[in-house]
Amino acid sequence: MAGEDSIMLRQRELKRLHMIHKVLEGTLTQAEAAALISLTDRQLRRIVKRIRKEGDAGICHKARGKPSNRRLPLKLKKRIVRLYQKTYTDFGPTLFTEKLEEREGIVISRETARAWLMEEGAWKKHRRRKEHRQWRERKDRFGEMVQMDGSHHDWFEGRGPACVFMGYIDDATGRVYGRFYGYEGTIPAMDSFTRYIKKYGLPMAIYLDKHTTYKSPAQPTLEDELNGTEPLSEFGRALGELGVELIHAHSPQAKGRIERLFNTLQDRLVKEMRLEGISTIEEANAFLVSYLPRYSRRFAVPPKKKENLHRSPEGLDLDAVLCMKTERTLRNDNTIQHERKLYQIEDRLRTKKVMVEERIDGTMRIRCNGVCVSFHEIMQRPVREQKEPPFCSRSTAHTPPADHPWRRRPNKRPTTPEHCGNMEKVPPLPHSHSTATG
Repeated sequence: MAGEDSIMLRQRELKRLHMIHKVLEGTLTQAEAAALISLTDRQLRRIVKRIRKEGDAGICHKARGKPSNRRLPLKLKKRIVRLYQKTYTDFGPTLFTEKLEEREGIVISRETARAWLMEEGAWKKHRRRKEHRQWRERKDRFGEMVQMDGSHHDWFEGRGPACVFMGYIDDATGRVYGRFYGYEGTIPAMDSFTRYIKKYGLPMAIYLDKHTTYKSPAQPTLEDELNGTEPLSEFGRALGELGVELIHAHSPQAKGRIERLFNTLQDRLVKEMRLEGISTIEEANAFLVSYLPRYSRRFAVPPKKKENLHRSPEGLDLDAVLCMKTERTLRNDNTIQHERKLYQIEDRLRTKKVMVEERIDGTMRIRCNGVCVSFHEIMQRPVREQKEPPFCSRSTAHTPPADHPWRRRPNKRPTTPEHCGNMEKVPPLPHSHSTATG
């Protein structure tokens, strides 16, 4: 236990005090001691003078234990803690300080907010995760590879319907794009990718997981085995027609960049939409138009090389490629059946196969050898005429006579034992005589 005249010194102050004692003993000059402890000659002379007057306690800074002259007012601290507890309860210090500046007009540092919240018990220090052993290097150029996936989450915190965020993140820059949809499927994937192409262009490759939307679960056919190919989903088929390489990840950790993006958005974006009172998919998509560019400016990084590898979609009919395609057989009456509906082809065709395209906007096209044909839906199926069976008079049965050849059986079955050659002759039974009495 320290005595009444003991002083508490830091290691840096102990080192300085040791050198000043050397100066006072005459073993070091003031210039030599100042160089050893990184002080100027003037600073050292001032400290030596104070120690000679006050003793070893003179090494301590005079502002120790006193409030800083640059401290923020206590009133501001109470206001910020009150705002956090009322509106930003589950916000982290970083996002909290951003919202304070953006919405409340209060500018404070993240560490100041963190310290105040920890003093009030409103925030706890979180343990940092261990660093990954090896990170995959980013691609060099913007558009060289884009990671894409769907995130299932309670984005509206119960205020609205369940939905999925179809997200895109460029591997080289971390630039983000995405939209909300009611489910993760082929049509949402095609619609979101169409919008991405119109905004940035066609990327060189897309990195995806093995969801059935992106990788077909069908077994390879004999033709696939002979050609060395695999069955393609409709989305995979569309990427092939657009010349975009499809890369499948074998684990969630392999596409860690977009998984970390979803973790961040599930925290920050959910809270942003809560502050805006957003509760529908339409409102959320309208909000993303302004939010995602701000997010990219905040977190995106410059690529290693400046070339943009996105290709222009000029000359491509995106609606005809990014759609559901099904081959149908043309019947003799120039009709096809599709999705339990009957369609009449108005053009005379010489082929038996046509391609049905179900567009993203809900419309349908029918193509023959790449050319659209006219058609209309048959609302009422023709009723087949029920033909009556031909009239046949009921004839009377004819009984052949006894001497008819049909009745003459050459191998007539014997009916008496004498005529059966394979039967033993049984002696006749003795006659029983009844005796009359009396």
